[in-house]
Amino acid sequence: MSLSKKVYQCSECDKKFRVKHQLIVHERMHTGNKPYQCSECDQRFRLKHQRIVHERIHTSNSPFKCSECGKKFSTKAHLSYHERTHTGYKPHQCSECGKSFCQKGQLSIHERTHTGEKPYQCSECNISFRTKGNLTEHEKTHTGEKPHQCIECGKRFSQIGVLKVHIRIHTGEKPYQCTECEKKFYSKSSLTIHERIHTGEKPFPCTECDKSFYCRSEMKKHLRKHTGEKLFRDKKYNTNNTVHKRTHMNEKKHICSECGKGFRRKTCLTLHLRVHTGEKPYQCSKCKKSYSQRGLLIVHERTHTGEKPHQCSVCSKCFRSSAKLKIHEIIHTGEKPYQCSECGKSYSQPGNLLKHKRIHAGREKLHQCTKCEKRYFDKGQLKQHEKTHTGKKPCQCTECEKRFRDKRHLILHERTHTGEKPYQCGEGGRRFGTLGNLNEHKRCHNGEKPYQCTQCGKSFRRKHHLTSHERTHTGEKPYQCTECDKSFSHKFILTVHQRTHTGEKPYRCPVCEKSFNNQSDLRKHEGIHSVDKRYKCMECGKGFTQKRCLTSHEKQHMKKK
Repeated sequence: MSLSKKVYQCSECDKKFRVKHQLIVHERMHTGNKPYQCSECDQRFRLKHQRIVHERIHTSNSPFKCSECGKKFSTKAHLSYHERTHTGYKPHQCSECGKSFCQKGQLSIHERTHTGEKPYQCSECNISFRTKGNLTEHEKTHTGEKPHQCIECGKRFSQIGVLKVHIRIHTGEKPYQCTECEKKFYSKSSLTIHERIHTGEKPFPCTECDKSFYCRSEMKKHLRKHTGEKLFRDKKYNTNNTVHKRTHMNEKKHICSECGKGFRRKTCLTLHLRVHTGEKPYQCSKCKKSYSQRGLLIVHERTHTGEKPHQCSVCSKCFRSSAKLKIHEIIHTGEKPYQCSECGKSYSQPGNLLKHKRIHAGREKLHQCTKCEKRYFDKGQLKQHEKTHTGKKPCQCTECEKRFRDKRHLILHERTHTGEKPYQCGEGGRRFGTLGNLNEHKRCHNGEKPYQCTQCGKSFRRKHHLTSHERTHTGEKPYQCTECDKSFSHKFILTVHQRTHTGEKPYRCPVCEKSFNNQSDLRKHEGIHSVDKRYKCMECGKGFTQKRCLTSHEKQHMKKK
């Protein structure tokens, strides 16, 4: 019989074979017969050599060694594929986009991105996948199976690849480095996404509005704005749905053993416990600063790289974290979603609402300054206050070299150079550099004067105006001249006074170039050059450029009478 002829035909699929043994092995695909069993784990195989290769997992027998890196493999085929990573040989090319692959199987999977084919379907939720491996990993979300455990912290994972990346958090290993900025990453996927910041590539476009994104997850989040879809609607495989319901029931089943504080999620409790233990497992490789959460470390590392991946869709301003972007976006909407249940006052940020609630709760100010014994609600306020005693101003303006105690004041100051005024009044369209100035300006329209003097009942639009006014009752003069020990109630009066010692006269008349040490004296002087004599005497009709000159003149009439 000629071996060139295929005389043995499968009765199920009509496929033909030259040798009867090949037909017998093939028929096992239809019957599911797997006669070769592993002696260690009872796993079964259709072919004998498949069992032999599998048993090497138990014996750790990897006879095929790479001559380049020394890595070992259980089969010669796996070694051949691995060697292509060193040679760069990619013989299998996609006919659609020209992309090349080391293995034919990788090309077949890639081609499905063009055809849209997803042959592997989940029997639980009917979601389809391009590869069997992706389906297998997905099915673990239904079973809850997490067979891969970290030996350091006991955390479990459904995929061994995710476990390997997780272990690097403990070892500090970051094998993937950016060639542009030398930033390192735990996983190759994180490096790929990061590199798009340098190249500007945004391969994931929105089908609704043509907006593009660096990564698929951000695009999916964005799509929900158009569809109105809310994640985890399906109770069948929804773990977060249960957690979300706790917000309505106010259920907090995870209790801190140290302070009794409750949390809806176990992960939130784990992070909270680090407040008590002081544990900060995530360290910056640049400045060695440590953090209790990985997310905080990632945001911090952007201060070194200058990366700001979160962009405002209205004004295109970029931010290091999504939280900062959300806070910024409220500037454009004017929204104040956080309302006090006691007095109805609203805030744009939840942190500001919490600080405000302490007023109603009568909470004690636990944090006291060791210098002046002034007390504060939280440690952050105390730290900012302590800088007034040390005189330390670490934040410097690059334009005029003026220094500030904190970065927030520096940012506000820099707007005087850039001219940026992001806050706009809805009534008259006037713009302001700070939200506080906008809120104060709005009181001109609504007539609101929320700051009232307890002594005389007079009201003011601004808090510092009330503070200055109260000194007329108390007689307080906190600003002292270092030259003559004279004291003043206002800082600007002290500044003007100090010019009598220094001889400084920064205000110059544009007509005669005469100089003055304060702006009010300059304005009075400018009246000499003005032909406008707006202050008229009611007795004789004589006009004056300054009100004080009119007052002095009127006294002459009173003496004559």
